[in-house]
Amino acid sequence: MKKFFLYMKYISMAAMVAVGCSLFAQAVGGADATGAGYAASAVSPDATVQSVATAVASATYGVNFVWVMITGFMVFFFQCGFAMVETGLCRTKNASHTITMNFMVFLVGCIGYFICGFAFQYGSYSSSGLAPTSLGTGVANALNGGISIPGFGSIIGTKGFFLSSGGVYDVGIYALFFFQMVFMDTTVTIPTGSMAERVKYSAVIISSFFVSMFYYPLFGNWMWAGGWLAQMGKNFGLGNGAVDFAGSAVVHSMGGMMALAGAIVIGPRIGKYKKDGSVNAFPAHHIPMAVIGTIILFFCWFSFNAGSTLNGCDFRLAVVATNTMIAGAIGGLVALFFVWARYGKPDPSMTINGSLAGLVAITAPCAFVPAWAAFVIGAIAGVLVCLAVPFVDRKLKIDDPVGAISVHCVNGVWGVIATGLFADGSYGAGWGGVATPVTGLFYGNPGQLVAQLIVVAVLIVWGFGLSFVWFKLLDKVWGLRVPASVELDGLDIPEMGSLGYADFVVEKTSLDSMSPTYAEVKELKYVKNIFEKK
Repeated sequence: MKKFFLYMKYISMAAMVAVGCSLFAQAVGGADATGAGYAASAVSPDATVQSVATAVASATYGVNFVWVMITGFMVFFFQCGFAMVETGLCRTKNASHTITMNFMVFLVGCIGYFICGFAFQYGSYSSSGLAPTSLGTGVANALNGGISIPGFGSIIGTKGFFLSSGGVYDVGIYALFFFQMVFMDTTVTIPTGSMAERVKYSAVIISSFFVSMFYYPLFGNWMWAGGWLAQMGKNFGLGNGAVDFAGSAVVHSMGGMMALAGAIVIGPRIGKYKKDGSVNAFPAHHIPMAVIGTIILFFCWFSFNAGSTLNGCDFRLAVVATNTMIAGAIGGLVALFFVWARYGKPDPSMTINGSLAGLVAITAPCAFVPAWAAFVIGAIAGVLVCLAVPFVDRKLKIDDPVGAISVHCVNGVWGVIATGLFADGSYGAGWGGVATPVTGLFYGNPGQLVAQLIVVAVLIVWGFGLSFVWFKLLDKVWGLRVPASVELDGLDIPEMGSLGYADFVVEKTSLDSMSPTYAEVKELKYVKNIFEKK
C-alpha cells in the first residue's frame, strides 16, 4: 500500500507539472485551441486598407484555385467509374480490351486537347466578355484570339496551342485547362461503350484524337466560351442564350450522339439479332464491378457539377450538389421499380443506368432549379432510359452493349430541354451577357426554351451528323471493326495480347460461334485489317 501511495504521489506531481507547463504556454501565446486568434495575429499593426484588401483577394483566389483543382482531380476519377461499368457489362473474353480502352482514351484525349483542342475551345474566351474572373486576369484577358461572325459570336478560338501561344502561361489558364480537359475526356469515353466488343483498338485511338482536337472543342466554344450559341440571349433576346451548367449538352449529348453514330456505322455484334427478328441478350460478366463503377461515378458527379461553378466562394454549389444527389437517386429508384413491374425482377443493369440517366439529365439545369424540379427531372430520366434501351435495341436494331445511347444521348437532350422548362430565375444573372437570371418556360420565359431547342438541333446536326460522317470515313480508310473470327474468340488476345482473366477458365456459349439462325451483319463485309499478313 505504501508503494501504491508513493506511485500516486509521483503521478500527481507529474500531472501538476504538465498542467502548469500548459498554462504557461497558453499565457505566453503559444497555443490557440479555437484558432480564432490566428487571423488577428497575422495582421500587422501597420496594415493598410490596401494590404488587407490584397490579403483578402489572395485568400479568395486561393479558395477558388483549390476548389477547381480538387474537383478536377475527382472528375478525372470518372475514368475509373466508366472503365468498371463498361467492362462489367461486357463479356469476359473482351475485359482486357474494354478496360484498357477506357484508360487509353484519357491518354490520347489529354494530348489532343493539349495540342489544339483547348485553343480551339477557349482561345477566344476573353474576347467574348463572358470569361469569369474567379481564376484571375489571365482567363479574363489573355484568351483573346479567335474567329467570330459579326452579330453572332465566336465560332473557334486561336490562342493556347500547346498551352504556349498567345501569352497563356498563366496559373488561371492552366487551372482552366486542367478542369476542362477532364470534362472533355468524358465525351471521348462515352462512344467506347456503344461500340464495345467489336471495335478495333487502333480505330479508337484515331477517333479519340478527332474528338479531343476538333469535334468536342468547337461545340464547347459555341456553348461555354462565349460562342454564338452562348450569345443568343444577348443578340436575339432568347433568354440567357444557350445554358448548360455542367455538360448535359457539351459533354454527355455530344458523347451520346457520337455513340449513336458509331453503333450504327460499326453494326451489331455477331449473334445479337436473329433472322426471325428476335434479339439475343448478351449477359454482363461482372455485375458487382459495374455497380461499384456506378458508385464511383455518382460520387465524382458531385464534383463534376458543383465544380463547374469555377468558384469556391459561390454558395450555389450546395444547391448544385444537392440537386445532383436527388436526381441521381430518384432516377435509379424509378428505373428499379419500372423494370421490376414490367419484367418481374429489379434488373441491376437498368438500376445502374437509371441513376446515370438522372445524373446526366440534371447536369445542365442543376444550378438553376429547386429541389422538387430536380426530383421530377431525375424521375423522368429514369423512365426515359427504361423506354429508350428496348427501343434502341429492338425497334431500331442498334446494338449498344452498355446503354450509352439511352443514358447519355437521350437524357443529355432531356437535360438541355429541362433547363428551358424548370429554371426558376433564382440564379444565373449575367449568364450569356444577360442581366436577368436564367428563367424557363414554367416561370414565364419561353425564350429560354427556344434557345435550348436550338441547342438540341445543333447537337443533332453537328454532334450526330459530323460523327456519322467521321465514322464512315474512318471505316472506309482504316476500318472500325475487327474480323468475325476475332470477335467470336474475344478481342483480348488478338487486339491486346493479354487476357483480362488469364487464370480463369472461360466457358464458351452458343453466342461465341456462328449460327445459321443469326441475322446477317452486313458491316462484316467491309472489315479492314491492314496489319494482316498476306
